[in-house]
Amino acid sequence: MASLTGRRILYTGAAGGLGHQTTIELMEAGAEVCALDRDVGKLERLLADTPADMKSRLHLAEVDLADRPALDSVLARLVADGPLDAVINNAAIYPARPFEEFAIADHDHVHAVNVGAALACAKAALPGMRARGWGRIINITSITLSGGWENLAPYVQSKGALLGLTRAWAREFGKWGITVNAIAPGAFPTDAEKIHPDPEGYNGMVLERQSIKRRGNAADIAASIKFFLSDEAGFITGQSLAVNGGWTMH
Repeated sequence: MASLTGRRILYTGAAGGLGHQTTIELMEAGAEVCALDRDVGKLERLLADTPADMKSRLHLAEVDLADRPALDSVLARLVADGPLDAVINNAAIYPARPFEEFAIADHDHVHAVNVGAALACAKAALPGMRARGWGRIINITSITLSGGWENLAPYVQSKGALLGLTRAWAREFGKWGITVNAIAPGAFPTDAEKIHPDPEGYNGMVLERQSIKRRGNAADIAASIKFFLSDEAGFITGQSLAVNGGWTMH
């Protein structure tokens, strides 16, 4: 895989289950990572797990992505420190209950975190990318878009919006050398699985549906992200890559 030396990457949800390892792997490839997360404890663990010789390339920002003024302030500071080469829109919330139990305000809150923050991050990074004629935007969507999951309507709706933005941005930004792609993870063993009342049964169901009979891990997502960030992927845009062990096929 090509080096990411000199690349400055904005990564939301960077200290979470899939973000933690990916952040470290991006720095191992030479990147500078601006890691946004609302969980102070996870940010501290990320810093602690970062090798000493890479800590100078890790910039942590505690922020609730639903707080638009706070997010805008963080983004303004990061852009003032230097242009962003890439954005990874990964952070998401996923409340689970029947559709009729969600208030409209609940939908709005999920949208603010899962989609609104992605809009703000892309808007902040775009001027620098456009000026340099190079950029990468990666939107993390979800296997739930394929159907088959109940009680996640706001989450699934938000991921559908991200997929639509992937295609719209790819069309609009391509003329400036910017690619925009989506990665749709399958069922990965992260905190999100804690919403299931029968973890063992859920694990068995996942393995039964996958073609590859092991659970996915953060390294699988990291490899996909690093590929889309590379120059080798410069002719790929507007696409959605399913990383799910062959659960769904397109």
